[in-house]
Amino acid sequence: MLLCLDVGNTHILGGVFDGDNLVARFRYATNLIGTADQFGIFLVNILQTNHIVPTDISATAVSSVVPGCDYTIRHTISLYIKSAYFMLQAGVKTGLNIKYKNPNEVGADRIANAIGAVNAFPQKNLIIIDMGTATTLDAITKKRDYLGGAILPGMRLGMESLRTNTAKLMEVDIETPSTYIGRTTRESIQAGLYYGQFGALKEIINGMKREMFHDEPALIIGTGGFAQLFREKSLFDVILPDLVLQGLSRAYDYHVQQDAR
Repeated sequence: MLLCLDVGNTHILGGVFDGDNLVARFRYATNLIGTADQFGIFLVNILQTNHIVPTDISATAVSSVVPGCDYTIRHTISLYIKSAYFMLQAGVKTGLNIKYKNPNEVGADRIANAIGAVNAFPQKNLIIIDMGTATTLDAITKKRDYLGGAILPGMRLGMESLRTNTAKLMEVDIETPSTYIGRTTRESIQAGLYYGQFGALKEIINGMKREMFHDEPALIIGTGGFAQLFREKSLFDVILPDLVLQGLSRAYDYHVQQDAR
């Protein structure tokens, strides 16, 4: 079995694969990771809750955008899982052609998403929208060329910025508003966050299609915690909530194949 961990700014998304099947999925708050013992006890408990014996984990694949957690994660795996360890990072061969000016700048989560997407939809132009702490857009050609993308504040980050930097605006639940025009301050913030993000994404998608794909068809993939809020808006062709885990699994398989050559 393969344990996959995507370490994000807000949550650690985890999953366990038995072959190609995702048999367990969980989240853990990144700011609560604590020591290797604390996170290790959580991992052992969550695996056992899902009827998985920790010794059945043969390898662990990790992507991380939080360098401060990397040592703790690795130490946790060595102490409590005792499996082979693979980190998706700059310099690791992935089967993608990274066209970024500085490939080392591309976040591991974005690479994992791209790997998952090109394996799910081979020979298609792709735009991946990951809606988490930040909202990222990534463009990949049918030839597996990773062209680059865009990054903007996520919905929760926008809400926290309003709350922190204004005197009278409050924290609100992030949800789909019923109207464009709020009739209370709370409803107004919700409408602004939701439709502001929606409008920005539509504009960037259209621009990417023109600039990167020359108006050729491109499949729009949604992932991340807030993607589900836009399910009824025809923004995405498909929503894949486990895309980053699927990508990590594929990246590990590719790594093993390269080592075997």
